Order: sequence, then structure tokens, then C-alpha cells
Amino acid sequence: MSFDYDFLVIGGGSGGVRAARMAATYGARTALVEEYRMGGTCVIRGCVPKKLFVYASRFTDLFEVAPSFGWTVNAEFDWPTLVANKDREIARLESAYAAGVEGKGGTIFRDRAVLTGPNSVRLLKDGRELTAKYILVATGGQAHVPDIPGKELGITSNEAFDLKALPHSILIYGGGYIAVEFATVFAGLGVATTIVYRGDKILRGFEEELREGLEAGLVERGVKFIYETTIRALEKQGDDISVSFSDEVVAPYGAVMFATGRRANTAGLGLEAAGVALNPDGSIPVDKMSRTNVDSVYAVGDVTGRAQLTPLAIREGWYVAETLFNDNPQWVDLSLVGTAVFAEPEVAAIGLTEAEAATHGDIDVYVTRFRPMINTLSSKTTRTMMKLVTAANGGKVLGLHILGPDAAELVQMAAIAMGMAATKADFDRAIAMHPTAAEELVTFKSPSWTWRDGKKV
Repeated sequence: MSFDYDFLVIGGGSGGVRAARMAATYGARTALVEEYRMGGTCVIRGCVPKKLFVYASRFTDLFEVAPSFGWTVNAEFDWPTLVANKDREIARLESAYAAGVEGKGGTIFRDRAVLTGPNSVRLLKDGRELTAKYILVATGGQAHVPDIPGKELGITSNEAFDLKALPHSILIYGGGYIAVEFATVFAGLGVATTIVYRGDKILRGFEEELREGLEAGLVERGVKFIYETTIRALEKQGDDISVSFSDEVVAPYGAVMFATGRRANTAGLGLEAAGVALNPDGSIPVDKMSRTNVDSVYAVGDVTGRAQLTPLAIREGWYVAETLFNDNPQWVDLSLVGTAVFAEPEVAAIGLTEAEAATHGDIDVYVTRFRPMINTLSSKTTRTMMKLVTAANGGKVLGLHILGPDAAELVQMAAIAMGMAATKADFDRAIAMHPTAAEELVTFKSPSWTWRDGKKV
């Protein structure tokens, strides 16, 4: 059977673009369909603008410590300038993404694709039907908004990047990555910021020391917390939004932001017509090769419900192309994936938590806390925290957890060593670079505590 294309990708985000570009590089007749803008969540409304806004908010911290180094700073912040500069950078990246596909011979359709079978899609605006030997679904995810009265009065991270002006106050609903990162941004830019979360502590799933340290850092920044509480309803009250909480409290805020998770973007894609199975949450189940239950249909990135991380989507997309068109079957090893939370202070981790590692056998735990050197001349009290989890007696490094400046940079480099099965003894052989924060990772003398036979000693 002949097809219009060898490979058709639905979605122009990081995973889809990498897959399309690599497939075209290998000589496959490749098409990519994107209904909005090239770049997907990460470039347009996620990682990239988020990190730029975090950078902007961190100048507040620099100005705070500047007098201790002899500087007198008189600074003013202009929100429209930040938004305009962010837009310019995103436009540049969007062009680069498109060029990456077209420059290798791929074709981009600015349209919405709906599957009509296991080897075909229909372009809704154009009306054409395209056929392909293989189809890759890389449509990412979308912000989830709880179904409560007045929900249309709130915003999500999508709209937060393009507000016409900063609100005088904001309530952020959620306790995960997005919530704490945007709390960092808004508080750093002078907005009275409150987090409301149904749980009893932010960043569920991270080490307790990281969760507690980040909360303390955000409190020092002025962020307020309301725990074990949910929002029942929103109502317009003049220029503000009146929020009704589950504890019967009613309070006004300048804006309300939902940071209540994301859902796979699979609705209306025609997956049922192609026979593609879905998980109960709408995500697409795939095997280790990113193949769905239909042999001709693959899926990568957030739409699969696996770890929602851009680098994973990129690697998954690349490996699909590698497998299908370069006769080199590849799959992503998900056993050692680092993650970062670009809050203030920054959080990053890779490998097992202490609790997880303790279930695998005897372990040693090394912990250090100290004031970052940049703060030692000032009154700032925020502390860096590092936790190294290893197999007992100088054994394999099982987990690394850092809170503090450049945490993500430190964990990224340590990930290389951990991927090579480095041991505590290997870390110890490294000569410390002084004065740095990272030297703490190679100068631990003895465990802070240990686990033996399943018990903490």
C-alpha cells in the first residue's frame, strides 16, 4: 500500500519536532501538523517563559543583598517590558523549531489533524485527508481547571505569561511545580502571593527536607500558605475576585491562578477511529518503544501520561525516528531521570529518595545545610540543603537531592556520574573546588545517619 508520507506527526512541540526532524534527516517523507504555534507547551507557555520570568523575579534577591557588598541600588520594574521581551524570544524559538523540520525536508501543515484510521488523518481547515505509514501523536497536555462555580474568573499558567498588568494580590491553587514556581515569580515581582493547597505540605513526592526548605524560603520571600483547604467557588467582587474556601472563609484577591495539574491533550483527536486505547485519565498508554496498541500509531511526551518533562519528550521522539527509520531500535531508560523546580530557593533531585532507597537494602545518608556564600554578608537566612543517599559503606550513589542556588545545574552534572553507577568512593576521589557549593558533595566525611536491616540508626 502506498502512503502520502512515511511519517506524520501530530503536534509541533519539543517531542514532535525532534521526531519529525530526525525522521526527515533519515530520509523519511515527513509531515508535521500543528494547529497553534510551533514549540508546544515548553517554548510557548511553559519552561522557557517560566524560566525567564523566574530570572526576572530573582533580581529582587540580588538587590536585597547588594548593600552588603557596598552597592546602592535604585531599581524599578516594568512588567510590559518583560512580557514584550519574552514574546520576542518565543517568536525566535518558534521560527527555529519550524526551520528545524523544514530545513531537513519535512512539511509543516498549520492545521488541526484528526485521525480517521490507523494510517490516516483529516486536516480540519484544509479538508484534505493525508495517509502515512506511521503516525506519531505528540499533542502534549493542557492545564486542568477544577469544575467549580466561577472557574472562568481564574487563570492558568497559560494566561499568566500575558497579563496586561500585575495584580495587587494573587491566590495560587495547588502545591506542585507550577504553583511554587509562579509563587516565586509573583512574590519576587512585588505581588502579595498566597498558595492554597489541599495537602499539608508543598511538593508531594520530594524529600521532606526539600519540601520544608522550599516552604521556608518562600515564606521568607513573603508567600503565605493555606493548607488542607480547597476552593469552593469564585465570584466577581468589584475589581477583585471573592474566593470561598472549604473552611467557610471568604476573601478577595486581585487574581486567582489554577495550578491544579495538567491532563493529556487527546480530546477530539479521533483516536477512537484509529482504535487507539486510552487510560482512564485520557492519556495514551504506550510500550517502552512509545508504540500504542495500534502498530502504526506511536505517542510521546506528556500525552502518554509518563513523566511530564520536555527532555524526555525530545528523547522519546528522537528514539521513535531512530527505531522506525534508522534501523536502530532505541527506548528511553526511565530509571534515572532528574527533575528541577525553578522556585526560590531552587530544588532539584535525581534517583531514589531516602525512604525509597531504604526499601532496597542498607544505605547511608549524608546531609549538609549551610548559608549560600552570597548571603553571608547579609541578613538573609535561607539555607542550602544537600542530601546524598548511597548504598552502605561507600557504595553506589542512589539519590541526590539539593535545595539552593543552581541546584538544577549541580544535579544535572551529578546525573552523568550516577548514570555511570558512581559510588560514594568515586565522589570522594574528586578533589574539591573551593569555595563552591558543589564541593560539599565530595567532602562528606561520615553519614549523618544510616539504615540497617530496615531501621534508621
